[in-house]
Amino acid sequence: MRVTGKVVIALNSPHSFWAISSEHLDWLREAFPDLDVCAVADDQLPVALAEADVYFGWRLEAGWLPFAPRLKWVATPAAGTDHLPAYEIAASGAVLTRSFGFHAQPMAEHAMGMILGFSRGLLTSARLQRTRRWWKDDLAAEFFDLVGATMLIVGCGNIGTHLALLGQAFGMRVIAVRRSLPAGPRLGVEWLPAADWRQALPVADVVVNLLPGTSDTARMFDASAFAAFKPGSVFVNLGRGSTVDQAALLDALDARPLLGAALDVTVPRPLPRRDRLRRHPRVLLTPKSAVFSRAYMDGAVRFFADNMQRYLAGRPLRGAIEGALPDTTKGIG
Repeated sequence: MRVTGKVVIALNSPHSFWAISSEHLDWLREAFPDLDVCAVADDQLPVALAEADVYFGWRLEAGWLPFAPRLKWVATPAAGTDHLPAYEIAASGAVLTRSFGFHAQPMAEHAMGMILGFSRGLLTSARLQRTRRWWKDDLAAEFFDLVGATMLIVGCGNIGTHLALLGQAFGMRVIAVRRSLPAGPRLGVEWLPAADWRQALPVADVVVNLLPGTSDTARMFDASAFAAFKPGSVFVNLGRGSTVDQAALLDALDARPLLGAALDVTVPRPLPRRDRLRRHPRVLLTPKSAVFSRAYMDGAVRFFADNMQRYLAGRPLRGAIEGALPDTTKGIG
């Protein structure tokens, strides 16, 4: 049976790797010749949605939904959906999907870069090279070997699994925490159920937080969690800023159970210029750039096209948000 419909795409960005190209659009039109695939500018989006059956984009405001009566599916290339009106989308009768898989490599590389920055004293060198003639003794006091070190990954899904493999390539022991333990190969990783995540904190040299932002994960990394960290350990957050009590993190840095913290996400974002996390000598901040990849949109369009095949065939969509939750998972994993 021939299936027709209108697909509205608004994937616009000043960064080319986050913007859909004419080549991507040509590929989608060739792959789905019976669909009307239309790319629009952001200011055209509210009007264009009035005739859309499917929307693929970065932005959507709840106030636009009553004027989009045909809309059945909203897709985002992002890994999370907390920037979208998930409850209102579900109430309108449309399905909301996130994307995954292609975020893993850049985020895992970003995490390893942050970890190496602390383990090899690169951040200290970058700071002291401006004011010191020689700082070798400073590095000798704080560096650590990755071979034989333990990395704990909290919220270990696709991204965490990729990071686990990178950690193992450096000779690290990897402990991974998720809500539902994998049924397949364990890849040499020690898996822990979500309820036991704090048990591994005292043995971890590096703790990587990949948790989504939900009511269950709000401030999971609190004062009691940081008190359980191994002295001299490093904390990395590539999940959501809401999962961390930032005041408790600063206290842990000042009390020195933590060697340092590397944060790609914070609350608020960006932090005020005078925020202590900006100025702390053992904090590395990146501007939510962990997902940067020149191949980002290639992966996003492939994921969307695979889901479009499922949509046209009446099959379940990958990444569908169940129950209009503000993120795909509730809790760890």
